[in-house]
Amino acid sequence: MSGRHESWFDDEAGPLVRSYAVTGGRTRSDTLGLDLITLVVAMRTAREVASLEPEYAQILSLCQKPTSVAEVAARVDLPLPVVKVLLSDLIEHNLVLFRTAAPPTEAPNKHVLQAVLDGIRKL
Repeated sequence: MSGRHESWFDDEAGPLVRSYAVTGGRTRSDTLGLDLITLVVAMRTAREVASLEPEYAQILSLCQKPTSVAEVAARVDLPLPVVKVLLSDLIEHNLVLFRTAAPPTEAPNKHVLQAVLDGIRKL
């Protein structure tokens, strides 16, 4: 031991909190199928929900309009897996709704694509 006092505070970075501490040790949230382009939107504001952890409140504030999971992760400055766990918690508590993109194996309706193409040609 160097005799130095170890601290949970870094003068430049601020308080150091490990990702697993934010998620309560959980590392996976695969049950909902959230990916980078999944859109999430808050059903309530952070003010309406009492005693939220700061990370949850920040996510609710960011999701007042539809926002992708990737954008949420970038704005809260947390790793993507951590954000997925936090979003999964909020979804399970009915505070956030989510919509995933159609699976790539699901082909778009040919008639709809033709109608779009016809509309573009008329412009």
